[in-house]
Amino acid sequence: MPETKFDLVVIGAGPGGYHAAIRGAQLGFKTAVVEKDDGTGIGGLGGVCLNWGCIPSKSLLKNAELVNTLKQPSDWGLSFDNFRADMGKAVERSRKVSTALTQGIGFLLKKNKIEVFKGKGSIAGPTSVQVEGGPTLEAKHIVIATGARPRSLPNLEIDLKSIITSRQALELKETPKSIGIVGGSAIGVEFAYYFRAYGAEVTIFEMLPHLVPAEDEEVSVELERAFKKQGINFVTGAKVSGTEKRGAQLAIKYEAGGQPGEFVCDKVMLGVGVQPNSDGIGLEKVGVQVERGFIKVNDRLQTTIPNIYAVGDVTGKMMLAHVAFTQGVTVAESLKGLNPPAISYPDMPRCTYCVPQIASIGLTEKQAREKGFKVKIGKFPFRGAGKAVAIGDHEGFVKIVSNEESGEVLGAHMIGPEVTEMIAEFGVLKTLEGTPYELGVTTHAHPTLSEAVKEAALAVHGEAIHF
Repeated sequence: MPETKFDLVVIGAGPGGYHAAIRGAQLGFKTAVVEKDDGTGIGGLGGVCLNWGCIPSKSLLKNAELVNTLKQPSDWGLSFDNFRADMGKAVERSRKVSTALTQGIGFLLKKNKIEVFKGKGSIAGPTSVQVEGGPTLEAKHIVIATGARPRSLPNLEIDLKSIITSRQALELKETPKSIGIVGGSAIGVEFAYYFRAYGAEVTIFEMLPHLVPAEDEEVSVELERAFKKQGINFVTGAKVSGTEKRGAQLAIKYEAGGQPGEFVCDKVMLGVGVQPNSDGIGLEKVGVQVERGFIKVNDRLQTTIPNIYAVGDVTGKMMLAHVAFTQGVTVAESLKGLNPPAISYPDMPRCTYCVPQIASIGLTEKQAREKGFKVKIGKFPFRGAGKAVAIGDHEGFVKIVSNEESGEVLGAHMIGPEVTEMIAEFGVLKTLEGTPYELGVTTHAHPTLSEAVKEAALAVHGEAIHF
């Protein structure tokens, strides 16, 4: 019989769950993980991120980037006949990538002597977890890491065929001739780029005035300019009211600028709207409080029941895998009494992986001014960076928002080549409470894309060399 008494039981092996489990095991807790995998993409070791989210989508986006590069072979001194891009092969590669990484999570759990119970886990009592079809586990501490799932919108019911989510989009092996994407945030613009690379007619519908509306407005405007060049259509300020059958196609009905419109397409993808997986897991049995379905937690991710914690998307704090990573580690270290640093959600990096890429951290210029800061801006275009020009990828810029009085970096906003890799430099800077001065006097290797970061820091005080 397997052991059923543990110091720590984690329900869900997604990003937050497996981090909590592994860090807990490292700290000496006898740890178990309960994970279901019913084939829907909600479950599986690694969660949505590794199975049907972050990782497979980035694999497909790399394929799309290569396809777009090879559309202009003469620019690179290449010549070939009958070039054909096979979306099906790209999907197959993405599944292999996902499988390799999920197997890696299994290895890490085994390496750390973490017991894995397969099946749906639910709260049976303040210190017990019931594994569906399996044993009841006793636990001193419980971590809920059950994540979230896509939800339908009013008059846009997901049918998995014509109206789909990113989950189904990751499995499409043939390019739709046309697709309408409802939602112009990260998921929406990433899939817009992907489908357009393979030749689909794409239109994005965004309710707010700009694409990627949570980003600095200058970044949004730059992305819109780039998408127009790529032939990606978008309607902002759009209120989608529903769809209407047109033979084998769907007509998306919407209103923008007070005028009605429609877009007839083969597929509709919902890039907005999720619901937490807090239902049916026994929270009401012990009195764990939820708000709009999301589990209420304090700064240490503790629920209203002292020995029960929650991490990741089910908390509704910030739905990013790396935020869940940090939350999982924070819980484990808090249980050990290590007093980990408080999580600053505004200082979590935010990345979007279309081309041009987008990365940001901290406050936008508008947010900083609304909070009453007197700001200084440093901005540097990638066309001024030799490496960007050399690799033929020089759209975009780096923008730094700083506090004129203290010199503190309030926010950094980038759009351009590989900026999702470069945002970490600003994360370190903010952790160390650095200023544009320290960044500007730090020698960056030449030629590198990161020189644009240095030049933007110098530009805060009007000292940029190459612009």
